[in-house]
Amino acid sequence: MRREDVLRLPSMPAAGPSYPAGPYRFVNREFLVITYETDPELIRAGLPEPLEPIDQPIVHYEWIKMPDSSGFGSYTESGLVIPARLNGEEVNFVSQMYLDDDPPIAAGREIWGFPKKYAHPKLEIVKDTLTGTLEYAGQLVAMGTMGYKHESMAGNGDRTRATLSKTQINLKMIPGVDGRLEVCQLVAINLIDIVPKGSWMGPGRLHLVPHVNAPVADFPVRRCLGAHHYIADLTLPFGRVVHDYVKEAEAMAATGLAAE
Repeated sequence: MRREDVLRLPSMPAAGPSYPAGPYRFVNREFLVITYETDPELIRAGLPEPLEPIDQPIVHYEWIKMPDSSGFGSYTESGLVIPARLNGEEVNFVSQMYLDDDPPIAAGREIWGFPKKYAHPKLEIVKDTLTGTLEYAGQLVAMGTMGYKHESMAGNGDRTRATLSKTQINLKMIPGVDGRLEVCQLVAINLIDIVPKGSWMGPGRLHLVPHVNAPVADFPVRRCLGAHHYIADLTLPFGRVVHDYVKEAEAMAATGLAAE
């Protein structure tokens, strides 16, 4: 291969890339989001600086079913999102993610720094209950339930669009060949071309089980505040770096502040 051929490749391996070039369109993406209160000191410990906690110690636990994802196929994911502030803006810090499809794991980690690991999440309707489960290494680590379509949110979808438009922040970490972090950044992403197709509120409950390799229960449920079920089409564009820890450390070392 010529240099130009190598530089046009979207991902590894060169023979059969793991994922195609983006951006990436999602059709009929379905969400179950259960919002709950946890311990404020755990929120502070789970947010990398310069992110700051908001006033209320809440966590969003999510299940997302993606039946039609360009380049990625059909898959489901689950994980924890922590509302926070960055430079005065309210953002969502993506703390943990678990999913069942290799291409979005590779792309999510390599491009945007999404904290993705392989597991077995499921989102389904069981009788009168919208039910999300997450299994890791054969063990149940999370179960969320919501009354199915108890309260429809009529209107033009503004609340769902606002929810999906909120800036997401990832901690992207990629080591170099020497094993030290070559990339260590906060990366911001804003979804675009959002088309809400349905939105429902209702009662919800969440059960988390301690697991060393899927530590969702490290943010224990103190009180469930409610559940939101919605469906939308959207596009995941490329992100932007909003904080670079490696460059910050290099600058501090150059000025003699690293030993502080």
